[in-house]
Amino acid sequence: MAGEIHRITQETLDKLQAEYHHLTTVGRTDIARVIEAARLLGDLSENGDYHAAKDHQGKMESRIRQIDNVIRNHEIVARDENAQTVQHASIVQVVYEGDPDDDFQEFFIGSIEEKPDSVLVASPTSPLGAALLGKSIGEVVNYEAPSGMLQVKIVGLR
Repeated sequence: MAGEIHRITQETLDKLQAEYHHLTTVGRTDIARVIEAARLLGDLSENGDYHAAKDHQGKMESRIRQIDNVIRNHEIVARDENAQTVQHASIVQVVYEGDPDDDFQEFFIGSIEEKPDSVLVASPTSPLGAALLGKSIGEVVNYEAPSGMLQVKIVGLR
């Protein structure tokens, strides 16, 4: 996804830069040691430790590339704690039209890199995220989902 602009907070950028530094220094050194130790165990074709270490190395390198892309293609956005409308980094509580229990779902509007624990993420460029941006508590929002047109009511914002 080169070229895509990732809208993130300064706090998230700092966290990603620290993770990137750790993975490209300590992480790479550690996995190289593990791979070398596994090689010394003998036949690589049946060496589970070696294959597990190489798999871990591949996942780590993938994460390094992902972080690098975000760091190279980011835009800093400020979080407004007193906002009365849905903005980047808002957590929105919505109720789906037709939900008999009126149970709300929470969505974090922003990057997966900023996701708070136990909250679903809606990218600001996704149909739901784009439809919610700029809206206020009490507003009803329609958006096109893969299953068809859906309607949600905003019942909370934090």
